[in-house]
Formats: sequence, structure tokens, C-alpha cells
Amino acid sequence: MRKKRVLIANRGEIAVRIIKACEENDFETVLVVSEADKDSLPAILADKVVCIGPPQVNLSYLNIPMIITTALGTGADAIHPGYGFLAENPELPEACEKNGIIFIGPRSETMRQLGDKIRARNIARQCRVPVNEGSEGLSSFKDVETTAQEIGFPILFKAAAGGGGRGMRIVTESKDLKSAFDMASNEAQTAFGDATLFVERYLQNARHVEVQILGDNFGRVIHLGQRDCSSQRRYQKVIEEAPPSGLSDDLTNKILEAAVVLAKSINYNNAGTVEFLVDKDRNEFYFMEVNTRIQVEHPVTEMITGVDLVKEQLRMAFGHPLSMNQSDIKFKGHAIECRVTADNARDDFMPTPGRITRFVVPNGNNIRVDTHCYQGYVISPYYDSLVGKVIATGDNRDLALENMRSALSNFEVSGVETNIPFLQFLINQPDFIKGDINIKWIENSILPKFLETS
Repeated sequence: MRKKRVLIANRGEIAVRIIKACEENDFETVLVVSEADKDSLPAILADKVVCIGPPQVNLSYLNIPMIITTALGTGADAIHPGYGFLAENPELPEACEKNGIIFIGPRSETMRQLGDKIRARNIARQCRVPVNEGSEGLSSFKDVETTAQEIGFPILFKAAAGGGGRGMRIVTESKDLKSAFDMASNEAQTAFGDATLFVERYLQNARHVEVQILGDNFGRVIHLGQRDCSSQRRYQKVIEEAPPSGLSDDLTNKILEAAVVLAKSINYNNAGTVEFLVDKDRNEFYFMEVNTRIQVEHPVTEMITGVDLVKEQLRMAFGHPLSMNQSDIKFKGHAIECRVTADNARDDFMPTPGRITRFVVPNGNNIRVDTHCYQGYVISPYYDSLVGKVIATGDNRDLALENMRSALSNFEVSGVETNIPFLQFLINQPDFIKGDINIKWIENSILPKFLETS
């Protein structure tokens, strides 16, 4: 009997991560690459590599017909999309469903339900999950003015069809409403092909807390605890932790219950993340969105639960039930993840592509590094600047933080500039050490201080 074969429609560290999980399951791997990634570490590790186009993503990693054709031509049983690229595009699982290929992720209809942020908010309301005060889709500027008067300033424009900070604008005064609306809708149209916006009351002192969920095809949904992703810049996460510090047991339990209730209501299958904002001033939480994929920060959850999330994805996609019940999930210690990127924090985080001339990763019992880089590897200008993820653990947060300090000081990268100095500065700030931060902390407090240092 031939081995199961999984096509990986991604690149970088997540492709390495999936290859390793497949190897441990005794699955064969097929990797699609662009011309820029022929010499990448995933290409070295995969059983078979197929070049599907030039470096431009629309001609390679976003080319669904080519990916499906490659899967069929190589006899792949399944496709894993990783994160980014096509991971939350319902057209890929839809194409898989039409061609008899297993998609390692949720169903296309689930993606469509949750990919529309307005529709997702309505699902949350139906489940009695708290939703921040705001609007439905805004069809005209008159709707914007009416909504702003109803909920009061500050408000936040969001794109109905996307995320990642694109199409988002904070408005604090009525005189800025029209220009912010025009800029947000134009950006949403460019980024997602859909200019539809909605408005929420802007939370000025909020934490970003998310819940990892797993659902099988037999109606079971469990959670694997929470992560704190409040350390972010321009809505892009920089540091993640599990579990969040300083949340009351009552609030924690309510957030976990809300995530599972919402996921069960739509028969969610495979891995996903339900994201919430916690209003620190009111001690209340609100549904934000569901990410229908594996997250960049999934390792911190793995480290405190001992559950291999990618293996569980594979297991469920191939028709097996979850290998555990909710009662089997136990949490141990604390985990912190820092995203190491090739960019210049002193120059508005400008990417610094180039060849890595020295690459030495930290190691130890409490350190994990997920990376696709090696000495001699070229960081491409065509893709994101992620070099790797450093995950440090400890019996408690203080010990995990101490291990992270040690790890970052022993992570050597030459040839390209990285954000390691910025990360070191960040984790040594008193507010971070106390865990007393919000989602604007880096932009409003830490970055100005960092730029003042020599």
C-alpha cells in the first residue's frame, strides 16, 4: 500500500514545519516552489519538488489552477496551505472538493462564512458571543455619519473581506471621517477586491487574546487554551504568549466557552483560531474574527499542551476523529514566541533582503526555533521577511522570559540586519515584564523609546 502524499502549497518555515509533521506520520511530501525558492530548505527536505512559476506570488503561490494540476499530476492525496497565501481563500478548498483532493483545513463554505467579517459578527451574535458595538456593512457615507453619531468617537473602520490591518482606520474626530472612509475603502478594494467596510467602537486600551480550536468531522470541537498577541505593530504580531497573564479565571473561562460555542454552531472542522479583544478598562471581551488556518504563533500552544497541532490537522483531514477529549488537555508552564525578521527597526522596519553569511540558532531544553534559513541562504525581496520564530518556555512566565533573553542573545545572524535588537529592547521593558500592555503599546510607547536609543 503506497504512502499518503501531501502537497504543501506554501514556503518558508511553515513549509518546513509541515514537512516534518508529514515525515513523522510516514507521509510523502510534494512541495510547490517558485523559481526564487528552488534552493530553499523546504525544497531540500521535501520528497518531491515542483516549480510552478516565477517569484511573483500571483504567478506561483496564488495560482490555484497550477497548484491543483500539480497535485493531480503528482498523485497527491491532500493539500496543506500553511498560513498566508491561499490558506484562507475558499476557492482552494472548493477546487480540492471538485477534484477529489483532501484539503487540510476547514470546508470552503466555512471559510466563506467566516471570511466575511460582517457575516462572522452575525454568527457570533446568534451564539450570544459578545460583539463590539458597531455597524453592519456601510453602503454610503451617510450610514457612516449615522453610525458614528450613535456609538461616538473614537471609531474604527474595518474591511469586511480581509484583515492584517489593511482597510483599517481609527477616527477620533468627525472632521476626519470622510477622508478616513475614502482611504479605508480604497485600501480594502485594492487589497481584497471588495471595498465594503463596517465600523466598530474603537477600544483605546485593549488586549488581543485568541483561542486555539480543533474540530473533527464527527461533531467534536475542543479548545487548547488561549494566547496573548497584544505585542503588535500596525496590527502585525511581534510577540505571542501562552497563556495570557493577568486575566481572571472568570474572564478566561467565558472566552474559552465563547470560542467553542461559536465553532460548534457552524460545525467547524480542522484547526482554527477564534480571536477576541479584551477591553482592559471595562474588563469585557468582544469577538473579533476567526482565522480558518494554522497560526504563525501555534508553537506556544504546542509547548504548553504537548499537542502537535499540524499532526492533528493531518489526522482530522484524513477522516480520523480527534485523538483527545477536552478533559485530556492539560496546561503546563508558560511559552513566549518572538518573530525574528530581516528588517531595520530604526528605518520604519524596512526589509533587509540579502544573503545570510552566518546563522547560529540558540538551543537548549527550553528553546525551540522554527526556521527555514541557513548559512548561505538568501532572504528574498519577493516575500515576507520572517527569518524564524524563537519559542522559549519555563515553569512560569518569569522563567520563560529569562530563557527568551538568553535565546535572543545567542541567536547569531550576519549578512542581513534583523529585528533582534528591537526584540531584546522590548522584552526588557518594565511594562512587558509586568504584562501590563495593550495592542498600541509598541507604537505609542516602546518604538519611540527605542528610536531614542543609540
